[in-house]
Amino acid sequence: MDDAPEIRKGRLLVASPALVDPNFRRTVVLMLEHSDEGALGLVLNRPTPLVARQALPSRMARALPEEERVHEGGPVQPGAVIVLAEFNDLTAAAAIAFGRVGVVDPSSEVEVLRSQVTAIRAFGGYAGWSGGQLEREIADEAWIDAEGRSEDVFTDAPGALWSRVLERKGGTYRLVARMPEDPTLN
Repeated sequence: MDDAPEIRKGRLLVASPALVDPNFRRTVVLMLEHSDEGALGLVLNRPTPLVARQALPSRMARALPEEERVHEGGPVQPGAVIVLAEFNDLTAAAAIAFGRVGVVDPSSEVEVLRSQVTAIRAFGGYAGWSGGQLEREIADEAWIDAEGRSEDVFTDAPGALWSRVLERKGGTYRLVARMPEDPTLN
């Protein structure tokens, strides 16, 4: 019997109402790495007030749109920055998450990068799980697996992403998507 985890790299994990950790309430996480040793992902729907061009090192900041906000990628190492982009040329990515979405190589030249990407977003921090932790949380129904789309990563409406991904899954997930944030107000 194989005890290896189902690899979820490139998948979205949508926080279920059963997830009690306030760091992840109604979050959508893009999984960048997943192995026996652990997992790493980025929360996609938590923009911060920080303007990327003011918060990031100037070289990388120039690659982002003028008013782009840094997104809170997760509670682990909030000072670390991971930049995702949708690439025209996949060989320009440091790593691919899914489709044409991947991690920007921090040593990329800004002018070259601008010609190779159609969308770009910066994340401060990340979500991390030790070996077996994510599998236990999934078994406890804390996370709902979903297919990712580029528009999920670069959405202009991050507050609606959780509901939108669940609606897209259909079935009973549509009911979950329509739940009020505070069920006592229902």
